[in-house]
Amino acid sequence: MTSKTGVLLGRLMRNIMRSPDTIITVAITPIAMMLLFVYVFGGAIESGTDNYVNYLLPGILLMAIASGISYTAFRLFGDIKSGLMARFITMPIKRSSVLWAHVLTSLVSNALTVVVVFLVALLMGFRSSAGILEWLAVAGILGLFTLALTWLAVIPGLTAKTMEGATAFSYPLIFLPFISSAFVPTETMPKIVRVFAENQPVTSIVNAIRALLYGGSVGSEIWTALAWCVGIMIIAYFFASRVFKSKLG
Repeated sequence: MTSKTGVLLGRLMRNIMRSPDTIITVAITPIAMMLLFVYVFGGAIESGTDNYVNYLLPGILLMAIASGISYTAFRLFGDIKSGLMARFITMPIKRSSVLWAHVLTSLVSNALTVVVVFLVALLMGFRSSAGILEWLAVAGILGLFTLALTWLAVIPGLTAKTMEGATAFSYPLIFLPFISSAFVPTETMPKIVRVFAENQPVTSIVNAIRALLYGGSVGSEIWTALAWCVGIMIIAYFFASRVFKSKLG
């Protein structure tokens, strides 16, 4: 990370630290969903585990990240509309530093949100048999997932005409875990729904994280999860970079 990127990152992080309610707001919905499903629906859901919060947590973490990345689009849109972005690109700094500062801010802020969700899950009875290597692998997958969605968020952040348009793209991503193995095993779903659920990225990522946390057989799931994350990130980065260059010259 260049010194200029660090300065820009510091600017964005100071804004977040002055308004920590951003992180709290992002965490509220996933935590509320976790409380609802564990304490209201958990007894009626056959997940094949004794502790439903253990089964549920990986999907909740992805939901929290999908919610958090909308703020990347929000911050980018604000910088463009205020004229701050145009001012930055006239300064003697690499233009890519401007985008990377927003992306790294998303990575840090979403990591904080994930920690908050983890702490609540611990209070609800979450326990893991994972060792240090498994935890590092989980952190790596969550980091890649955050980067992939953040680069997706950059595109509407640069192209949207309104603030609502900049953030609305995240809504389908937030609810994608519902049609996956995040809440119930895919075997319980109707055939058409099951085919979609088993072949979308959230299921592979959730299954890989779940296996790492609870000592299951990871198998090919982790490679499929990594392929989804890296593939989405590369494609989103390519289009985000093109949009940035065409929009701001």
